[in-house]
Formats: sequence, C-alpha cells, structure tokens
Amino acid sequence: MNHSVLVRAHGDASVMRYETTALPRPGPHEVLVRQEAVGVNFVDTMVRTGAFPAPLPTVLGFEAAGVVAAAGPETAFQAGERVGYFFAPNAYADFNVVDASALVRLPDDITTRQAAAFLAKGLTAWMGLRALHPLKAGDSILVQGASGSVGSVLVRWARHLGATVIGVAGSAQKLPGVARASSLALVASDPYLVDKVRALKPHGVDAVYDFVGEASFPSSLAAVRDGGSILTIGAASGAPRPDRQELVRRAISIRGGGAPQYVTPANQAAASGELFAAVRAGIFDDVDIVRHPLEGASAVHAAIDARRLTGLPVLVPRHVGDHTGA
Repeated sequence: MNHSVLVRAHGDASVMRYETTALPRPGPHEVLVRQEAVGVNFVDTMVRTGAFPAPLPTVLGFEAAGVVAAAGPETAFQAGERVGYFFAPNAYADFNVVDASALVRLPDDITTRQAAAFLAKGLTAWMGLRALHPLKAGDSILVQGASGSVGSVLVRWARHLGATVIGVAGSAQKLPGVARASSLALVASDPYLVDKVRALKPHGVDAVYDFVGEASFPSSLAAVRDGGSILTIGAASGAPRPDRQELVRRAISIRGGGAPQYVTPANQAAASGELFAAVRAGIFDDVDIVRHPLEGASAVHAAIDARRLTGLPVLVPRHVGDHTGA
C-alpha cells in the first residue's frame, strides 16, 4: 500500500489531500524508493497554487530520502541502499519511483532526515557559492532572505568559507537566527538597511544573494559595489525588473537559475559530497530539522503561507514511526 499527498485543484493548503494510491513499479532505468523523510520546499507551494506549472492531479514534492526497495535491471542500484534525491517529482509519498540518474547515494553518517532537509536547499546554496559566484575567503556578501530555508544554509556555509556575511531577515522575530550566522544582521523593513551595509562596506559588497526578488532588488542594487554581482535565486516577491542602463553603467552582473541547471548527473556526486562534508563538519548544527507527519503536510504548507514556519521541515511517512536513525 502507498499513501501520497496530492492536489486535484489549485489553491491554498486546504486543497491538499492525503490519499491511498497505487504502489508504483520501477521501469528499467528507475528505482523504487521506500521513503523515510520527505523535504519541503517553497516550489512545492508554487505547484499547489499553480504558479509552477504541473498537470493536475499531481503528487506534490521534489525531494526525499530513503532506502531502495526495488531497482530496474539497467540501474547500478541494489535493494537496501540508502539514497536521496533533490529534484524528482511525486515526493510526498510513502514510496516513489525515481529515475536512477537523479539519485544520490548517502554516506553512512548522513541520516535520511538530514538528506531530505539539506539536499535541495544545500545544493541550491552550493550553486550560489560555487557556480553563480565562486566565493573566496575575504569576499563580502549581502544575503536577502537569509532567514529562509536556502538562505539560512547559504549564510552559514559562506561564513565557514571565510566571507563577511550581511544577512537580512524577513522579520524581527527571525533576526536572532540570522544574527548567529552573520557579521551583521538586518531586518528587511529597516529604512536604513543600505546605509548600514555601506557603513560596514563603504564601496559596497562584492555580491548579493537575493532570494526575495522584486521587493528587495532596489536595496540589493544600492548595496552592491560597482563591478559586483547580484545572484537571483528564486523570487518569492516576483521577478526583479532592473534598470539595464544602471547595470551597464556600474558594470554589475546579474546571474540566476535553479539547482537542476547547475547540479547535473555529471557533478552531483561531487556537489553532494561537499554538502555532506559541510553537514558532517557541523556548519548547520544550529538549524533545526523539524519532523512532521506526511499526512500533516497541509499544516506545514499553511505555516509557510503564513510565514510562521520555523526550522527545516521534513515529512515522515507512517511506516517510519519514531525510528531515530531516519
């Protein structure tokens, strides 16, 4: 028997349904994963509302970790191997069939709960720190949306790599968490935000990581130095609309994208290896991983919509129970 969380119509969290569904079977190049932890990401809410296109009905989610239950004959996986994935559909379920190329083998010292919490968010941070703007020790960065799920990972990793990190929290309630990981922590609503950034870095920061989009872009542009970079990763408030002439005049580059564009089957083992090393080193130890039952996914989405979610949520199927190793 399988259980899945799906939507048959777009809307708020009330459209989500926990249902009994057919147990899927893997094809020749696929693997059936018995899932122990399912990651929750902002894009899941976009699928639910229709902002991210997907045919209906659809099972939500793109990230999970668990154990191989069965593997197609043309894969290199065996039953019993521990695996995770960060961008494959239909993740909110007890079991999921995943293309073998999307799977990452998990080291023995990385739990499935850690993998489900950090794979998508951590590899998105890796994209920002390694591909979009290869961060160097001594760089200064501003992170708009530093209290969000990816932002909270990126600020800690960037600080570990030797950067001066200025983190911007979405609210005063979230400021303490940002302050723990930043050289300077600010609130997005602060009318003197740019002045405070420039007081620390008079010429501006080397790079801005912007997870917010249109609402934060004016302050991102004002805070970055001439010749610097703005990295747009997601756009919770909508896509920014920059003044192209201003960008050219100040030689500011804008780059962006999503993790699947930069973390590919060719490099995902190396990228995930760097992420697991960061987890192992304790860089993210003060970021709480919060368990929720899979059947309670709608409550997690409601908390995201209300901006009152704390920690990194993982959804746990009933068959996992209270197993602490997951």
